[in-house]
Amino acid sequence: MSLSKSAESREAHNQRTTGKECSFATNPKILIVEDDLAIARTLLVSLKARGYLPTVVQSATRALTAANEWKPDAVLLDLGLPDLSGLEVLRSLRRWSEVPVLIVSARHDEAGKINALNEGADDYITKPFSMGELLARLRANLRRAASNASEEESQISSKDGYLVVDLARRQVFVNAEFIHLTPREWDILAYLVQHRGRLVTKVELLHKIWGTQYEKETNYLRVYISQLRHKIEPESTRHTYLHTEVGVGYRMVLDGA
Repeated sequence: MSLSKSAESREAHNQRTTGKECSFATNPKILIVEDDLAIARTLLVSLKARGYLPTVVQSATRALTAANEWKPDAVLLDLGLPDLSGLEVLRSLRRWSEVPVLIVSARHDEAGKINALNEGADDYITKPFSMGELLARLRANLRRAASNASEEESQISSKDGYLVVDLARRQVFVNAEFIHLTPREWDILAYLVQHRGRLVTKVELLHKIWGTQYEKETNYLRVYISQLRHKIEPESTRHTYLHTEVGVGYRMVLDGA
């Protein structure tokens, strides 16, 4: 099964009229692990049209071989594969690679999402998905990976310059004014900023900030997240930077995406 000629023509038209959206110095290599040929073809055509270098594999075994030999910059991973679970692919990758992995799955259950994120996925997108959303998530994860690969930035600011976090000096400035944070508030903010653009689960935050013995104390997070929002957000009723993914965790968004 493949995209219709009209669908391919629309992609070609989009590329001619909007230009390639890929703004990275080199064209990122994207490994698509998907056994649904229609979806795989859609992703392949869409990514090519926007300046990426995608390739498709349809099994877990081929996915691991391609990840090892081709060295992709990001992986779009389906969970329902014919030979092994996509989670097995994810676990194997995480033994030796930090490549961004975005789960693209028809499974909508909250427990499944949390499990995949706790296993090391960087993001989770449910089918049917908006291509615009998938591309935005992909760009955010590629930027984060590029930032982590280079020397850690000391000073990180939001796109609008309203929020500035100086990791080296442990200082936060909101609208050019120094803001006092408690040690726990700082630890949470710093971790989210260091993983900006990525969905961080509640369990991950609890483990990193309080310790691995904490898993169910989500009420701790609610209190501190509320306090942080009160201190860093431009408007108390609107979450500009610190977003909640209901039932799963939090995402720090500083680039306005």
